[in-house]
Amino acid sequence: MQNSTRAVVVWLAIGVFMVFMQVVIGGITRLTDSGLSITEWEVIKGTLPPLNEAAWIENFEKYKTHARTQYEAIHADMTLREFKVIYFWEWFHRLWARTMGFVFLIPFIYFVARRQLRAKLVKRLGIVIAIAMLAAVFGWIMVESGLNTPDYAWVNAYKLSIHLGIGFTLFGYLLWTFFHEWQPRVEVFHNRVLKKWITIIIVVLAAQIIFGGWMSGMKAGLAYPSFPDMNGKVIAPVLLDGTQWTTKNMIEYNKNSFAPALIQFIHRMTAYLLTIIVLYFVIISRKYPLTVNLKRAVGMLLGMLIIQFLLGVFTVIYCKGSIPVILGVLHQAGALLLLGAALYVTYQLTRKAI
Repeated sequence: MQNSTRAVVVWLAIGVFMVFMQVVIGGITRLTDSGLSITEWEVIKGTLPPLNEAAWIENFEKYKTHARTQYEAIHADMTLREFKVIYFWEWFHRLWARTMGFVFLIPFIYFVARRQLRAKLVKRLGIVIAIAMLAAVFGWIMVESGLNTPDYAWVNAYKLSIHLGIGFTLFGYLLWTFFHEWQPRVEVFHNRVLKKWITIIIVVLAAQIIFGGWMSGMKAGLAYPSFPDMNGKVIAPVLLDGTQWTTKNMIEYNKNSFAPALIQFIHRMTAYLLTIIVLYFVIISRKYPLTVNLKRAVGMLLGMLIIQFLLGVFTVIYCKGSIPVILGVLHQAGALLLLGAALYVTYQLTRKAI
């Protein structure tokens, strides 16, 4: 089997980095309440920001009109200068996505013309393109959910989590594709026990990422900024009230305290579960003569778990009045790296040389 050239491997690594940064920039956009600042989806025309004062005023007025609920709820005293800040993050988020398209397309055409891409890689890259397009389309669906609505001062939490999940899927699949080209031959170490547990870890982690999207979309961290208790209680009192357990409360999460409490409780419990499973995985892995790369991968998984858990704790306890942007962004970035570590462990546990 012909290995990919160094140029192709570097190109894929750059792609992984750019997707990673896109998700991180998206986190900044969300945490700074910038997502609704651009009220139109202009694929070509929207590349350039407003270039004069009149254009800035026009866009500010569109924001006041189309995102009126958010404007009146949290930005009623916003100046044009302050609007430019939130506009920048949404514009930069979209610009970075456009840049990724060019960084992918131009080298792709070059490598195809030079016949430097294997058939399997072309197929995988086709899937990458499909996921990226889905992320872009659902990104607008998410933004639109917060426009012209009296119900939400932000985008819909459930649509946000879907957009976030697609972003993580794109990162994970492209990273997996990179592994295939970067390390095409793996020292065989197939172990059914370890493979089963790393699969469980990835499933639980995927669920936790979705719960994290709900947490962010509902701004649930603001309700119980304490740890390990929930404002002095092991379980938030509202969760013990049977009358609160209704579908309506989950749909209309912005009108009650039940949904944010439930999502934060679930997010915490899933974090504990994930920690226990990963620690168990690390312990049982010591029973086997692991390859050098697999030992390194398991160490990365454990290290990222500890960092991510601590970032989650600090993010929650500093959610007093507002969500800490830096901690929130680092927590999201940590989730990406934790997923990457789990996928790297999985790759090292392949059944045969790839």
